[in-house]
Amino acid sequence: IFLVASILLLPVFGFASDNTLEQYISNFTYDSRLEMKANSKQLIELLKEDKAVLVDIRFKEEQQAWGPSFGMRIPLSELPARLNELPKDKIIVTACPHKDRAAIAMTYLRSKGIPARYLTDGLLGLFENLRGDKAQKFMQDLN
Repeated sequence: IFLVASILLLPVFGFASDNTLEQYISNFTYDSRLEMKANSKQLIELLKEDKAVLVDIRFKEEQQAWGPSFGMRIPLSELPARLNELPKDKIIVTACPHKDRAAIAMTYLRSKGIPARYLTDGLLGLFENLRGDKAQKFMQDLN
């Protein structure tokens, strides 16, 4: 009986989360479009001001091979189960090498009411803006 009830209730729970996403999309405006993005220069300033946290949402193997030493590492597939690890008082900026997975993660987080942005120029753009002296100054400013 429990198994049958679980199967019958499964679509109801899926529908509830779909409503949240539908609400986010239905309320989407020009301001929403601006608020959902951050380029690497904006992210660097938000991090220096302690207003944001970077979340690397790439696969674990990618994270192990290369990536930022600052920020959080939460693969996209683990994001729903690890929401409680995200700080409640900061903007969450999701990132991957370009922006495809980061945009998915940002949409998911926003549908949960979490202030999130995606890194428009990706981790590759971020690293381009953190070369040489810029990297040294950034790390000093973080500490």
